[in-house]
Amino acid sequence: MSDVNQTSLTFGSSEQFAALRLIESALSEDLGDAVTIGGSPLDRLADVFSVTTVDTLLDEMPDSLPNELDHDLTCAALIDPAETATINVVVRRDGVLAGGLVAELVFGRLDPTVAWQSLVADGNFVAAQTVVARASGSLRSLLIGERTALNFLMHLSGVATQTRKFIDAVAGTKAVILDTRKTLPGWRALEKYAVRCGGGTNHRMGLHDGVLIKDNHLAAWVRRQGNATIADAVRQARSVSPSGIAIEVEVDTLEQLRDVLAGGPEFVLLDNMVPPMLREAVKLRDNLAPATKLEASGGITLGNVLEIAETGVDRISIGALTHSAPALDIAFDWPS
Repeated sequence: MSDVNQTSLTFGSSEQFAALRLIESALSEDLGDAVTIGGSPLDRLADVFSVTTVDTLLDEMPDSLPNELDHDLTCAALIDPAETATINVVVRRDGVLAGGLVAELVFGRLDPTVAWQSLVADGNFVAAQTVVARASGSLRSLLIGERTALNFLMHLSGVATQTRKFIDAVAGTKAVILDTRKTLPGWRALEKYAVRCGGGTNHRMGLHDGVLIKDNHLAAWVRRQGNATIADAVRQARSVSPSGIAIEVEVDTLEQLRDVLAGGPEFVLLDNMVPPMLREAVKLRDNLAPATKLEASGGITLGNVLEIAETGVDRISIGALTHSAPALDIAFDWPS
């Protein structure tokens, strides 16, 4: 048997279907329920973890896939359908667990007869070699669901672990660690859930639940308005936004900060400012608009996040929590 041709760049119907499915999901993350799939509104994935039990959610899902299990050609060739087993889900390295509920959903969707026993709840720190769950049932089903379950567990636990490292790094300061919209398309609600598991705080979920006026918004607005100030943009945004929506503006100079503070935004994002400039920004805010919260962003690493937190900013937003989190090593250990 020859391997698949790795040099082929054909973007066929299967690739188009996968892309469109993720595009619709990604757009719904930013635009809320405005986007539909199959003509029906796509429920927000963030609601998955508001249900009381996993069983409640599974009751509302389509039937399992018993007729699809034989599509795994390897299992169909080698594994007796009547054979059963129990596996341990083991964390190979220290980290924070996230995604246990998702892994349980994988097997609930694939084969509801599989029994999943969670031994460690999401959000807990676990040492290497900790058994965090057990699954028992059809060996075929366990083998078929193994990689999908682990993909969710490893990625989400990686995000949670990365977040916890940043939380620990700024311990003793008032700075709150936030995520961003730099998430994998279709994964935002789950990745932001993992950030919460790591102790972080979610920024806005999408474009539909918060106003963040960035440099390109300002450039386009000023070009149309003429000689307008950033404070004017804040007032304009507040006048037309739904009640209770926070207004945040991105600035990259102290002159811009002085301008925007006159408009009284709830938050100002200080983009790529070095610590001495951040300290000056905090002094300026304290004198002109003490109710406005300051958020540092851009170039934040584990090596500099404490220094940035010690400048007195209220919030630090970090895209690397989601876009650069390494997977946590988790495996299925089969009984000997």
